[in-house]
Amino acid sequence: MVQLKTDTSIEAMRTTGRVVARMLTAAREAAEVGVSLRELDEVARGVLREAGAGSPFLGYRPHFAPVPFPAVICASVNDAIVHGIPTDYRLRDGDLVSIDAGATLDGWAGDSAISFTVGRARPADSRLIDTAYQALEAGIAAATVGNRIGDIAHAIGTVCRTAGYGIPEDFGGHGVGREMHEDPGVPNEGRPGRGMPLRHGMVLAIEPMLIAGGVDTYRADRDGWTLRTTDGSRAAHAEHTVAITSDGPRILTAL
Repeated sequence: MVQLKTDTSIEAMRTTGRVVARMLTAAREAAEVGVSLRELDEVARGVLREAGAGSPFLGYRPHFAPVPFPAVICASVNDAIVHGIPTDYRLRDGDLVSIDAGATLDGWAGDSAISFTVGRARPADSRLIDTAYQALEAGIAAATVGNRIGDIAHAIGTVCRTAGYGIPEDFGGHGVGREMHEDPGVPNEGRPGRGMPLRHGMVLAIEPMLIAGGVDTYRADRDGWTLRTTDGSRAAHAEHTVAITSDGPRILTAL
């Protein structure tokens, strides 16, 4: 069931969203060659502590997971698409990193993700990351009252496919509110004019995921969480929590 949020609730979610934005900014600033993924998680934990916020990631265990998630961020490197567990892996020059972060504050959740390169960027990686953000922007632009979920999906998918990238099967965005994952689902590819109508008060996590090699398949690591490309190509992930309002889409996880 989709829960519409009041304007007051959206404003409260904006406060949570700023915490998520600060987590991502701090993690990105700390992400230098030689820094471990576990150290990035510690940086993000510090932001949560300072804000008095909790983590919807830490201890989260969906049906597919063999163990609860042990961190407050997902840190996915190179061929890892999403859900990477922060480990002692130390970043290397040219690594493509995707960080997904969430926060809970005063009963409201926020969820966002960024992708970037550490050190010298490969041109192909820069194009992949740029396209992920273009797809996110297209999806947000389509998130208007009167449109449908399929319009968001179509906007994202068109950007990704036109650039020649793959889209991981069965993964996409979702509603956000009291819980990190709520209805409705928001696919990253679809037909315009189809699906649930968008209404004032809906809050969605819009999150394109792109596979450089053009395939849509993925595999799970032994940790049961990290999803990797089957062809070994690199991946990028971009995400914002967005409120649907009568005045247009409002990004809740921007700084």
